[in-house]
Amino acid sequence: MDGVILLIAIGVIGAVIGFIIAKAVEKSKGKKLLNSTKKEAAAILKEAKIDAESLKKDKILQAKEKFIELKSEHEKVILAREKKISDVEKRIRDRESQVASELDKNKKLNKALEQKQSDFEYKLGFLEKKENELEKMHKRHVDMLEQISGLSADEAKKELVASLKDEAKTEAMAFIQNSIEEAKLTAEQDARKVVLNTIQRVGVEQAVENCVSVFNLESDDVKGRIIGREGRNIRALEAATGVEIIVDDTPEAIILSCFDPVRREVARLSLHKLVTDGRIHPARIEEVVKKTEKQITQEIIEVGKRTVIDLGINGLHPELIKTVGRMKYRSSYGQNLLQHSREVANLCGIMAAEMGLNAKMAKRAGLLHDIGKVPDAESELPHALLGMQWAEKYGEKPEVCNAIGAHHDEIEMKSLISPIVQVCDAISGARPGARRQVLDSYIQRLKDLEDIAFGFTGVQKAYAIQAGRELRVMVESTKVNDEKAAELSFGISQKIQNDMTYPGQVKVTVIRETRAVNVAK
Repeated sequence: MDGVILLIAIGVIGAVIGFIIAKAVEKSKGKKLLNSTKKEAAAILKEAKIDAESLKKDKILQAKEKFIELKSEHEKVILAREKKISDVEKRIRDRESQVASELDKNKKLNKALEQKQSDFEYKLGFLEKKENELEKMHKRHVDMLEQISGLSADEAKKELVASLKDEAKTEAMAFIQNSIEEAKLTAEQDARKVVLNTIQRVGVEQAVENCVSVFNLESDDVKGRIIGREGRNIRALEAATGVEIIVDDTPEAIILSCFDPVRREVARLSLHKLVTDGRIHPARIEEVVKKTEKQITQEIIEVGKRTVIDLGINGLHPELIKTVGRMKYRSSYGQNLLQHSREVANLCGIMAAEMGLNAKMAKRAGLLHDIGKVPDAESELPHALLGMQWAEKYGEKPEVCNAIGAHHDEIEMKSLISPIVQVCDAISGARPGARRQVLDSYIQRLKDLEDIAFGFTGVQKAYAIQAGRELRVMVESTKVNDEKAAELSFGISQKIQNDMTYPGQVKVTVIRETRAVNVAK
């Protein structure tokens, strides 16, 4: 029993000792942890103080820099204001000095004017005195002459007038005689002009022969296919090309009539393609006409290139080459414009070479002198000035431009090339039968008819056919209804009646066509 108790007592004592030891160990660990925590806190505080000091220093530096920057800006503003003030003060001083100098000048001028005025008054008085003396002297001289001649002043005037009349009559007779002699010299030239004009009028072909083309057929069977059911093919071809197609009893031939050579050529080539292909119907006709128009445009360019190459002209602008090609389908007083221009170019080259001038430049000016006659759109300028504008636009030399603009004396000639072009143009156009005024006026009348129609709203196409006796007008169906079509026909006819002079009657036909087109895909 005592052993058990001893054991228990030893166990209790051991537990107490272990507890005490554990508490001591725990207390020592807590102290160590506290000390480490204090050290870390101290390190953090120290680091925070260092960061705060550095931040403080940075802020102070930034504040100083900002202060310095603001100070410099303020100083700049102050300097600018001081400079403005000094400039204003300088201007004011200059103005004051200028005003002072002007005042001094005005004073000097006033003094000079006063001096001149006094001198003028003195001279005026002196002149009046001299004038009175001259009048008295003149009167004495007249009295002396009357006494010497035994005639009064009025009688002497009458004799002087009579002698002047006799002298004037003599001079007038001499002038009349000279005028008669000059008239005799010019009468022969005028007579030659009359003879030349007479020859030209006799040699003129009828206008219709210059406005028609004959399309030959292999057989008359093709005529029916060209006409189409109820004439629909011919109507489609006329509407697409603006050319009147005449199918009559002429064997194996169809006549194409139009004053515009380009439209007539388009119609001829289109008809040839249609007959060769065999498919002739309205849709095919429109397709072929569009392709032919493109072909004619390309042919115009080729004609211009060939002409330029033949004449040895280099560096011509493509638009001017195209304009030269269009001359093939234009005429001037019945004379083909391209042939006329080529002839003038060759004449200019020869004449310039004979005179020792630049033959190539003269050829260039001669070829381009009438480009103003083939405009894309109508212009109110004379063709010479319009051609000069085109030449300037496309980079031609001033001598060439002046020659083009001055060949009808619209502007002053500034180089020797200009009179050469004028003379050669007259040489080419003055040959008997070269030009025909009647045909040109006829073609101009047909163009005026079409232009009147285009002046109305809704007109899409307009063609003058049958030698100007009929005007066919195609209108847009979306803009012009049936009632407006009738009003348009009446309005155009009244406009033609009031503004134009023409023989016979002009029939105005307004055509309004509605199409419904869909595509199956």
